Amino acid sequence: MIRAYKFLLRPTVRQEQALGQMLRDHCSLYNGALQERRDAWRHASKTTVKYGMQSAQLKEIRAFDPERQGRWSFSSQQATLRRLNKAFAAFFRRVKSGQTPGYPRFRGGTWFDTVDFPKDGDGCRWDSTPHDPTTRVRLQGVGHVKVNQHRPVAGRVKTVSVKREGRRWFVVLTAEQDQPQPLPATGSVVGIDLGIANFLADSGGDFVPNPRHGRRAADKLQAAQQALSRFPRRKAKDRTANHQRAVEKVAELHGKVRRQRLDHAHKTALGLVRAHDVIAHEELKIRNMSKAPAPKPDPDRPDTFLPNGAAAKAGLNRSINDAGWGVFLTILRAKAESAGREVIAVDPRNTSRTCPECGHTAKENRPTQEKFHCVSCGHTAHADTVGAINVLRAGLVRRDANLA
Repeated sequence: MIRAYKFLLRPTVRQEQALGQMLRDHCSLYNGALQERRDAWRHASKTTVKYGMQSAQLKEIRAFDPERQGRWSFSSQQATLRRLNKAFAAFFRRVKSGQTPGYPRFRGGTWFDTVDFPKDGDGCRWDSTPHDPTTRVRLQGVGHVKVNQHRPVAGRVKTVSVKREGRRWFVVLTAEQDQPQPLPATGSVVGIDLGIANFLADSGGDFVPNPRHGRRAADKLQAAQQALSRFPRRKAKDRTANHQRAVEKVAELHGKVRRQRLDHAHKTALGLVRAHDVIAHEELKIRNMSKAPAPKPDPDRPDTFLPNGAAAKAGLNRSINDAGWGVFLTILRAKAESAGREVIAVDPRNTSRTCPECGHTAKENRPTQEKFHCVSCGHTAHADTVGAINVLRAGLVRRDANLA
């Protein structure tokens, strides 16, 4: 299996300058390749430029500009061109499927934060000074950069990436490992129901509270955004020192919320994986759930619209995004795979409206957001617990059907 590791880099001043220049030059290569594709398609011949054609030009580009493009790893530049090719492939896939396509855009200096090295030893070398107790990674054009390696790397390193987050630099590794030993069986199965009032309710009646990291940081974020809005829009190279500090303050607050959300998701998922052999959850369409409501034109008055509940839906959408269900489910599946556990996704329809005692399904069974009261048999419980019980039952049915 493939596992990723992320470590903090501690570059010197000169190395940090070189890392910044590496990002700028790769960004320039990306934008130049994008411009070439746009110009070729706009020409009367409607020429299509593909990755192979642009990769073949790299040798000439490096020879023409040895101080910039010729300074960096050839393989990392190929990875940047493949990144652009992947963006175009996703664009055409969305066009064919009828989705909103989103044409690939030019990248600004602050939008391009990652450089990939497809193979360890080709333009980069992990643990480049094994005789030294301090771990270092060697990057072509930068040198041997210190790494704050807080845990050992198991397996053979396959790829290396350098990533900038605010003022900090990270190295991200992918390592090929043997399949880990599964955790001992517990004989326990559980269904979970994700929500907003409570982050998670399980079929055993337990709840995980919703930390609401984004809401708790809302006041600080609002103040930082207001301070930033006082500066006119400028490119990064034209910003004053105060403007740059305002930009970094907003980024720092958003980064802290993101890390808090990830930490909560990791700890919650780890607890579930350690305690249960089978975990069933709702197959949520989070993107559809957080969409803004469609406008409602007024048939009597042209160019005017009727109330559509957009303001209330906006608050709900913020709560959904703040909960981070998608991130949590991704982490849960990854941890379950490593531990030899089974995660099953089931259809969420009517899971909180079906009575677990008599099976009666009706909208009236859920009179409030938290309360469940069956109008047929009189069974009462917390609505999220009822949903988790029904999710577990549906998951076990699906599991038995797959085994059969």
